[in-house]
Amino acid sequence: MATYKEIHGVKVQYRESDATAIEGDVWYNYSTGKLKMYASLGSWASGGNMNETRAQVAQAGTQTAAIFAGGIGPGPGTVNAETYDGSSWTEVANLNSAKRLQMGAGTQTSALSISGYESGWLATNEEWNGASWTEVADVSTARYQGGSGGADADSAIIFGGEATPGSTISDRTETWNGASWTEVGDLNQARSAVTGFGIATSAIAAGGADGQGAEYDLSESWNGTAWTAEATLNEEAQGRMSMGASSASGVVAGGRDHPTYYALTESWDGSTWTETTNMSSARQNGTAVGTASLGVLAGGSNPGTGGSVTTEEWTVAASVETIAFD
Repeated sequence: MATYKEIHGVKVQYRESDATAIEGDVWYNYSTGKLKMYASLGSWASGGNMNETRAQVAQAGTQTAAIFAGGIGPGPGTVNAETYDGSSWTEVANLNSAKRLQMGAGTQTSALSISGYESGWLATNEEWNGASWTEVADVSTARYQGGSGGADADSAIIFGGEATPGSTISDRTETWNGASWTEVGDLNQARSAVTGFGIATSAIAAGGADGQGAEYDLSESWNGTAWTAEATLNEEAQGRMSMGASSASGVVAGGRDHPTYYALTESWDGSTWTETTNMSSARQNGTAVGTASLGVLAGGSNPGTGGSVTTEEWTVAASVETIAFD
């Protein structure tokens, strides 16, 4: 078995007091007789409620500057859009179509609401400029419940979902350059209700379902050209919510493996999924934005509800931890 020095190149520090905070640092505090490390831990905290109950929403932005649009509540789809400032939601200009199950990408002032479902599948793509929504070029394949990512309204990726005709579960991937959509490399596994995070050249697709009642624990990474199978999630589920800036790190939360709704959270470090702190409420088909360390999640459905106004904020903070030995 390799020693700590062989792995890290240095010995475990031998100190009278705790070390200055350095991520991943390990030391033995001989005054207390404890082996310690400086580790990052994620936690959820309540945020301000949305103004309208909903699930299945398009999303863009960060923990302190987000926009969520469309979705469904107790009734049909909505055109409502709201922005979040880190503490409260404000209604802004409506979408042109009352759609749900669409995909989103971008920032609070430069975003996309992509495809989705109204009275049927929609190929329409709407662009947000910080003040209003404008229809721009349609996607190549109309679909809903796909995964997505993107830096702004000029660069995005969508993948998977349920597509027309014939309610086909899709493996198709499309990228957006600000003017048009281009079909690129397919997912290795076709799936609907898939979540994803990242940008057009570096993304993760996780979880999902086959449309016949089976859920997936699969994850794949996108390098701008092709999808590669990665380590599986700890739990298979559809309708999960996710946050992450690239394929190198991210978080997925919630979801459903019929009939169970999850509150669990899993973090991705580029090679492994690790279960971490649960959300306060189990749900699927909510919406999340942000990074692996700072994000916000809102809406979603749980047993007996068509939607929610509940918002939770995800934060990763570093702290000194004592290493326990069984």
